[in-house]
Amino acid sequence: MSDQSAFGGPTRTGWIEVIAGVMFSGKSEELIRRVRRSIIAKKKVQVFKSHLDDRYQGVLSIASHDGRTVEAAPVDSSLQIAQQINPLADVVAIDEAQFLDAGIVDLATSLANQGIRVIVAGTDTDFRGEPFGAMPQLMAVAEMVDKLHAICVICGGPASRNQRLLGGKPARYDSPTIMVGGRESYEARCRHCHQVPLRDEDQVPLL
Repeated sequence: MSDQSAFGGPTRTGWIEVIAGVMFSGKSEELIRRVRRSIIAKKKVQVFKSHLDDRYQGVLSIASHDGRTVEAAPVDSSLQIAQQINPLADVVAIDEAQFLDAGIVDLATSLANQGIRVIVAGTDTDFRGEPFGAMPQLMAVAEMVDKLHAICVICGGPASRNQRLLGGKPARYDSPTIMVGGRESYEARCRHCHQVPLRDEDQVPLL
């Protein structure tokens, strides 16, 4: 980076930004916005995404739910990202980080230490409402964290949970953690409207 950092420090100062939240909250749209602004600023930008996310525009681009796209290299692991990093990169953006291995935390930290702005987007909780992949650790080491919310399809409140649907009904707690899907498989819901059969059945009401 050839100019002052976002924090007013010396040149070539790197940091980590995390864009977290539920599906349909605008995470990819926000990542795309930041990437495009960096490109306009004539920064050298690299964009990566988990190969598991092939919704909308396929594996060679990041697409928001409203159709905006940016080209991205599909990867299976943090090692694949490390092997493709351009030493001259100013900005490295990674989407769907929850699908990547724990090494993504060390990689993001290393890149930031080298003076690179790292932008990471991902779903911080799985369909059970529990921490998802390395996202909690990324949020802990980041300088900036933005947690976005969607709108609960049931009550209209702020949605902070991903409701997985199988055959139109809430998925059971023992369903596989990873199941890629769109509006046919997931809904955004608030804490109170979120349902996880088996888990909810075992909960004891508070007196």
